[in-house]
Amino acid sequence: MPTIIRDTRFTKLKKHPVQQVGLVLLLLGFAVLIGMLSLGNYKLTPSIVEQSVADSAHQAVLKSYLEPLYDKPIDSDWALSGVLDEAFENANEQLGDKPIDDYWGRTYKTYLIKYSTVGLPAERPLLLFWLSIGLGILGGLLYIFPKLQLLPGIKNNHIFHSATTNRGWVGWLLGSFLILFYILLYFFPYYITTWMLICDPLAYWLKGSGATEWFFYGLLYTLAILVMGVRMMIKYRHSKYHKLRTGSVMFFQLAFAFLIPEFLVALNKPYYDLKNIWPLNYDLFFEYKIEEFLSSGTLGMFMLIWGIALVVLGVPLMTYFYGKRWYCSWVCGCGGLAETLGDPYRQLSDKSLKAWKVERWMVHSVLVLAVVMTAAVLITFFTGKSSLLGISSYDLRYWYGFGIGSIFAGVVGTGFYPLMGNRVWCRYGCPLAAYIGIVQRFKSRFRITTNGGQCISCGNCSTYCEMGIDVRFYAQRGQNVVRASCVGCGVCASVCPRGVLKLEDRGDGKARFGEVKF
Repeated sequence: MPTIIRDTRFTKLKKHPVQQVGLVLLLLGFAVLIGMLSLGNYKLTPSIVEQSVADSAHQAVLKSYLEPLYDKPIDSDWALSGVLDEAFENANEQLGDKPIDDYWGRTYKTYLIKYSTVGLPAERPLLLFWLSIGLGILGGLLYIFPKLQLLPGIKNNHIFHSATTNRGWVGWLLGSFLILFYILLYFFPYYITTWMLICDPLAYWLKGSGATEWFFYGLLYTLAILVMGVRMMIKYRHSKYHKLRTGSVMFFQLAFAFLIPEFLVALNKPYYDLKNIWPLNYDLFFEYKIEEFLSSGTLGMFMLIWGIALVVLGVPLMTYFYGKRWYCSWVCGCGGLAETLGDPYRQLSDKSLKAWKVERWMVHSVLVLAVVMTAAVLITFFTGKSSLLGISSYDLRYWYGFGIGSIFAGVVGTGFYPLMGNRVWCRYGCPLAAYIGIVQRFKSRFRITTNGGQCISCGNCSTYCEMGIDVRFYAQRGQNVVRASCVGCGVCASVCPRGVLKLEDRGDGKARFGEVKF
């Protein structure tokens, strides 16, 4: 019978045999997931072209160029992608003023490659699903559960000597993979169609149609939060606050961000994450979304009013009573991933004054950009004019979506977890965090109070602050921590050995700006 080995301080767990098995299964599942991208062959048919190309004019022209390929085996998605690019280019010479643009070209290519797949991924998707994602979940849980034998809470057990948690080779490898994953997801989804195929059975069960790249991503995102949420529950099992907020982000991600939107699609209603608030949900006021809401009856109208009410009433009121934490640490999907998957990297956030200055300029600049972009979109919607001060509102929304929605939020925001900490997006790029932060800074009852006389300057609070706040600076002076960036995760209070810090939301408005309490 294997035994848990503890060191003399009961803080470090040497690898338990169950953990070793879990690690092997996790890596095996990961290897299968990567390896399946090279599986399968491809064969185009006329019906696949009809199924994949939505526009009738595009479809008619493309059929003539793709006809020589029908029923002929193609070895790889790379080869098929090259052939399709050539066909799109030739088709555009005939299509004139209605060409296949980048968006439709990427969409058509994704579906053409997905539905033309033959072989194991198309014939046995469930088998590959369990051999990859299923093994990964099982391995992750087996690796996590033996930690129940450890004392709860954060332990300074060599995190700065680990290749995983201190920008070592494992961290760089993981970061590189995450960055590559997001680049494929956003810009080259036709190279990950095998991952969509293995999710088809679940997608058909949930919403009655096949999986897209976003369904696959949403599923993976949700599973990451759930599995790593279990780790958080075990790690902070001594704290009711952390158990509740971890359970909260797991629930909101599973129910509000994943299941409910898919059920809405099954009911032929607009896909909508009810907890996603503008300007984080930056396409809320795009004309196609507004028209979709207005054409969906009472439910669609409710969604539109709900979205506006959250911005105008929900954020100010909730932030006044509970501070930024009500959303960033309890509800938000980005925050949920940061608090669970990103927790091992929270100590990597830059605490320097320079980083704080950069953070403030960047995050508020993104907020201003989101406001300007949305105003331009709404002016176009109500007036029909797409050019404002010589700038096209369509170009503005495209570049915002490309630069902020894809590159910043995805590639950098998550890909840089192992390199810059788990709140890169929240600190430097999230416009909603900037909006909530302004309310928190100037009009909220929430603050972290300090008992400066008890502080021993150990620095644990600053080390584990994921938002890069030098909490010790405030604690040493007995000042309340009232920072726009604080997400109220409460870890600083949990790691304090003297109970110096306390999260409070019952303030009377006094001593909000760092009044010395000695």
